[in-house]
Amino acid sequence: MLYFPVALKRMLNFNVPPVKNSTGEPVWKVLIYDRFGQDIISPLLSVKELRDMGITLHLLLHSDRDAIPDVPAVYFVMPTEENIDRMCQDLRNQLYESYYLNFISAISRSKLEDIANAAIGANAVTQVAKVFDQYLNFITLEDDMFVLCNQNKELVSYRAINRPDITDTEMETIMDTIVDSLFCFFVTLGAIPIIRCSRGTAAEMVAVKLDKKLRENLRDARNSLFTGDTLGAGQFSFQRPLLVLVDRNIDLATPLHHTWTYQALVHDVLDFHLNRVNLEESTGMESSPAGARPKKKNKKSYDLTASDKFWQKHKGSPFPEVAESVQQELESYRAQEDEVKRLKSIMGIEGEDEGAISMLSDNTAKLTSAVSSLPELLEKKRLIDLHTNVATAVLEHIKSRKLDVYFEYEEKIMSKSTLDKSLLDMISDPDAGTPEDKMRLFLIYYISSAQAPSEIDLEQYKKALMDAGCNLAPLSYIKQWKAFTKMASAPTSYGNTAPKPLGLFSRVMNTGSQFVMEGVKNLVLKQQNLPVTRILDNLMEMKSNPETDDYRYFDPKMLRGSDSSVPRNKNPFQEAIVFVVGGGNYIEYQNLIDYIKGKQGKHVLYGCSELFNATQFIKQ
Repeated sequence: MLYFPVALKRMLNFNVPPVKNSTGEPVWKVLIYDRFGQDIISPLLSVKELRDMGITLHLLLHSDRDAIPDVPAVYFVMPTEENIDRMCQDLRNQLYESYYLNFISAISRSKLEDIANAAIGANAVTQVAKVFDQYLNFITLEDDMFVLCNQNKELVSYRAINRPDITDTEMETIMDTIVDSLFCFFVTLGAIPIIRCSRGTAAEMVAVKLDKKLRENLRDARNSLFTGDTLGAGQFSFQRPLLVLVDRNIDLATPLHHTWTYQALVHDVLDFHLNRVNLEESTGMESSPAGARPKKKNKKSYDLTASDKFWQKHKGSPFPEVAESVQQELESYRAQEDEVKRLKSIMGIEGEDEGAISMLSDNTAKLTSAVSSLPELLEKKRLIDLHTNVATAVLEHIKSRKLDVYFEYEEKIMSKSTLDKSLLDMISDPDAGTPEDKMRLFLIYYISSAQAPSEIDLEQYKKALMDAGCNLAPLSYIKQWKAFTKMASAPTSYGNTAPKPLGLFSRVMNTGSQFVMEGVKNLVLKQQNLPVTRILDNLMEMKSNPETDDYRYFDPKMLRGSDSSVPRNKNPFQEAIVFVVGGGNYIEYQNLIDYIKGKQGKHVLYGCSELFNATQFIKQ
């Protein structure tokens, strides 16, 4: 959604909306942020965009900074004790010409007084130009996806929420952290949602607290954040959005699932974090002389953002389709490059005959147009190289770990289809997957089975897993979880269609392809709704379904809260936010996006308390 970068740009422009098409130079300034601020800004604004807004320097608050007395400084930090102390120190040291203090979350009155006292003491009251609560305590990764935090995420992790020995006070702190960020999200959105949530879960605790916080803010008419000039106002349609709060425990199989779409695969097998992927580049096959140190691998980082058209188009596509598209882009680029070379050679025509001169004037126009498209051509080349490198790294994982086989097998387990190979054989196959891949597969089988395997079978599986080098700790947790959820509800259903293989790729996709796809299955995905998408569909379309009929209903605008499950609003919703308490993943996000594509005029946003891949989830 476009209003999140808008909120940041407004802040960086001294809290005044930037004027479009203004020809004047921007005011040059310094940006000072903490780690939280850095995480919020980096996925949304590139260094070039910051420079265009007049940010000549961006520095961490707690780094050693030199005084730049004739430049204004924009601060973007959390209102923590140590941050406030450091800001007061900056005032005393008179580092900058003026100070625009922006707090990610609301600052308390006592901390505000600390800053005021420091400003008075440093004789710098007139230099503190503005102090703002920005309510931006969340990270926007996509136009339609946000995550609560990256720093200290272990404080709101799945494990932290579901620890058996957690105290009430610790749980309150976790819930307050989540609610503070969600509150910031809706302030920025400029909308009061209708809230629905499942009963008896952490999601319900979040719903109760969020409802109370929104209600209190609305009651305080003088200081309400939802009246007047809110950024998001008018961005949504007249109807209020629906907020669906779901608990991670309703579906533990999807976060463990091997996947087949580009973005989810990048997140699963590579180091992909806050829209940046870090790759270790192999330095070729040159043999080092005996006894020499092995060559260090080069690390390369690539940003996969909204400005990357190829990424935007293909991040939700099945991997083989992506490999094919990279190849097509490369061929089209080579054709354009050859055309420029051909024109250049023609321009070197000698002799003055009539034909050559008319050809020359004809080709001058063509060459002029080719030259003017050079920057575009170079950008195209950069993106092709980027995606060639990223897709090649993904393909190496697919082939070495047989991820296509795992994906297809797990889909069959989850859709209750017939299996063509026994699970024991999959686990025991030394050539298929890492110990972690095998563990993920078995956990999905265990979670998806209506009937848990018998003790004898379980022992057999455990022995095979241990022989394959697996750590069995996650299994003991899932056993307890399954026993507990069995009392609470029926097992989750995952649809009933497995992916259709179009056969193996023959040798390579075409003879000139960069990607040797030999032996990799060309799997075609069937759209089927995952549990989170199904819950959204029931609640957004007002469908009656046993899965969601007892979901609680909150309307913060109503004078009195109620314990009702009966929605007062009977019309289907146009806009919805799905928020997963306990962590989310790109598989669920993609499933929601694919679902909403078929619903004209409807929008959905996906949010989660943290974003993890299967490795991070298992290690919790």
